[in-house]
Amino acid sequence: MSRNFGIGSRSMSYAGRLVLDAQAARHILSFSSVKHYHMRWSLFCDWSGQFGVKRMEDVSWGIVQLYGCEQAVLVDLDEMKPSYAQNLVSAVNSVMSFAIGGGWLSVSPTKDCDIQKRSAVRRSAPGALNWDLYIQAMIAVANQAGPRELGVVELARLFGLRSEEASLIDAKKAWREAQSRGYLTIREGTKGGREREVPISSDGQREALARAAAAQGNDYSMIPVELSWKSWVAGPLRKTRDLVKEATGGGLHDLRAAYACERYAALTGHPAPCAGGRIQDRAADLTARLTIANELGHGRVDVVAEYVGGRA
Repeated sequence: MSRNFGIGSRSMSYAGRLVLDAQAARHILSFSSVKHYHMRWSLFCDWSGQFGVKRMEDVSWGIVQLYGCEQAVLVDLDEMKPSYAQNLVSAVNSVMSFAIGGGWLSVSPTKDCDIQKRSAVRRSAPGALNWDLYIQAMIAVANQAGPRELGVVELARLFGLRSEEASLIDAKKAWREAQSRGYLTIREGTKGGREREVPISSDGQREALARAAAAQGNDYSMIPVELSWKSWVAGPLRKTRDLVKEATGGGLHDLRAAYACERYAALTGHPAPCAGGRIQDRAADLTARLTIANELGHGRVDVVAEYVGGRA
């Protein structure tokens, strides 16, 4: 039986390299492109092995879409740039298309896998800013996922946490700190290990922390002790993301944007620009953006435009 369409190697990864080299010899690809395509193809080969995919004949449209959906979750977690995630899927499409002579049905990174390239400036309000839609998302996660996953959703929405931060937080310790200090110290899962404080200004935040602490049980984070981070991302967190998106139109990252928009309104007295707000006091606008940047864990104020919209 032929393997990898008879390309000349039993290794799926190396067969991909041979296909790419052939395109370079025909001057269709540059040698630099071959290097990058093969690196990304090899990552797919390593990932797909867990599903028993050992040769090109086993690569289906569905398995590539699943691969792309996992990259979409990593984008939501701020662990991967949208452009890189799209390139990973595109590389698989290219290798398969070259290998079978153009008969490959390409998987769209954006339409089929929901890998969205974020604009530098948000132009529409996040769906989770609509409280009714957010409640629908909570109900769906509670019924179809579980209390830990619900805890992650609430922590992301009410405290502006990244999904990784909300997953790794010790909610019991955080709840005790909230009771005594009125702040939440975020340490685990932060970018660059930068610790920050998020203020607690509502009973809803305290109640969400109490629910998360109860869901955590005897563990030290929202992730069950029997699951690795990778398993948590690929399983429960991905399902949670899909449920939130179905209800609000946005993924887990949009929960953070909704928090930022609410904070902007509270700090300035005006809706966020992406939600139709218009503010004339540029000093008040800048002060609010500086506060939100610190609470979200960003070192630059210009990044806040991705969450609340641009400045007037």
